[in-house]
Parts: sequence; structure tokens; C-alpha cells
Amino acid sequence: MAVFGGTGFGGAGFGGAGFEADWFGLLGREVLRERRAALIAEACAWSVGLSDRPHHLRRRGRLVATGSTIGDRAATGQALSGEEDGRIELGDARPGSFQDALNAVDADGTVFADRFDREVVEPFVHETCLLAAERARRTRPGQWAELLDDLGEDPDDAEPADVVRAGEWEGPLRLEAEHLVLAALGGTPLLEVESEGLPLSLVRAAEAATRAAAAPALAEPEPDEGLAGALFLALAAVREADLPSPVPPADARALVAALLGQGLEPAEVAGVLPHLPLAPGTADRVAALLS
Repeated sequence: MAVFGGTGFGGAGFGGAGFEADWFGLLGREVLRERRAALIAEACAWSVGLSDRPHHLRRRGRLVATGSTIGDRAATGQALSGEEDGRIELGDARPGSFQDALNAVDADGTVFADRFDREVVEPFVHETCLLAAERARRTRPGQWAELLDDLGEDPDDAEPADVVRAGEWEGPLRLEAEHLVLAALGGTPLLEVESEGLPLSLVRAAEAATRAAAAPALAEPEPDEGLAGALFLALAAVREADLPSPVPPADARALVAALLGQGLEPAEVAGVLPHLPLAPGTADRVAALLS
């Protein structure tokens, strides 16, 4: 059973492809443990900003804001996750700890552990598997050739990513990565984890800004003349609601409320979305809420 409950790994162990001697699965585990410090650092960096988010709980099936932030509750040792939210595997967390924060929910009811899996564990494990494949090709050419033959991959054209995908090693390795993170940080107060992650978080933010500046500018679609009035109202709604720019997916519900509050019809909201300052994924979240 997955610690964070995000992928359902089953019982394949380190041998999803069914090989008798799964030397590559063991190699991937070895590389992961070598990269343990980097994994913990990435987890700390990811946690930065959690304490500033409004705290929510589900009461009798309804998601409600408690009126405090996650950080306020963590600082006073109050539980961050409720009995109706989160995952059973994380339910014995110390109040205010990193594990407790993982089991809490955001404004949309999404468990933070799901986001952590998607944003940290999955890409880190994928990169680890690719590093293991490169090492295997370099240091174990004979076994690597046999592995390609077992998987039906062409030795001349096989890409490490294709080999990793065919062998199904990432699932069990994600489970291993989750255990490593919880063993290192699970009981640590969230505020301490955030403090440790701040330097790397700033580095990651700078890298993202550099990539965004280097990316070619996309031509913005011209708004339909019939939507000019709706766009004016929509931009005013974003300003008056004091939403961040670009608006992140986590604030999609607040954005919808602001737009509808300005008198826009759902069809008009859909029409102005391409012209609003939205982060990736926000438009999709808004569309889902409207439907």
C-alpha cells in the first residue's frame, strides 16, 4: 500500500517486469539511497509556503475554512488534518508535523500528499531511474544487453526512458522514496522543515524564472469584440479580489466566485479565461468548477 496513497503500487516489489533476478530494480534502489540527501532537500524546498496557506477541514462532508493558517496551527501544536480528510497511512502524525501537513487538505479539498507525490516524488524517482539506466549501460553492458532483449527493446535505438517505462520499476521505487522522506521528516515540525528548505526553494524559483524568460513568447489570442465588456469586468474582478498574478490553480474557486460576483455568465467566464493572467492548470480547474 502506498504511503501517500497516490499510485497504488500493489505487490510487485522491485521487479515489476517479473525477472527472476531483478538486478536493475536493486540498482535503482541503490541510486535512490545515494541521492537520499537530495530527495530530502527537495521535500523541504517543496514545503516552503505551506504555512502561509489558509487552513481547511472537512466537517460532516463539507470543506470549511477554520479562519487560521496552516502555520498558525502548526506553531501551536494543533492538528492540521481532520478525521474526515487525508489518508489512513498518515493518520498517526504528530500535530503540526510535516507528516500532519501532508495529510491536510487545500482550499479545493486536495490532500497535500497527492501534490507532493506528483510534484516531488514522481519526477525525482523518474530521474533516479534514468540515472540507474545510464549507470547500468556504462558499467554492466552484458546485463544491460540481456535486459533490453528481455524487454524486446532494440539495443541500437533503446532510450533509457523507454526501458524504464517498459520495466515498470518506478512504482516500487516511489514507495521507497516516500518511506525515506517520512523517516527523515515525518515527525519534524512543519516550520522547521520549511526553514531548512528555504535556500533551495529560492534557487528553484530563480531557475523557473530563468526558464520562463528564455521561453519564446506566445502570441496572445485577440479577444472577441463581443467579450470586451466581459473582459473588462473580469480584469476588475481579479484586481478587486486581490488574487495573485498569475492566479494559481489553488485559487481557482476564489477566481470563479469573483467573476460570477461581477455578473459574468458561465459562458462569458469561459470566453475571457484565455485573456486573464492565469498560471498553468488554473483555466482547467475553473472550467471543471463551472461544469
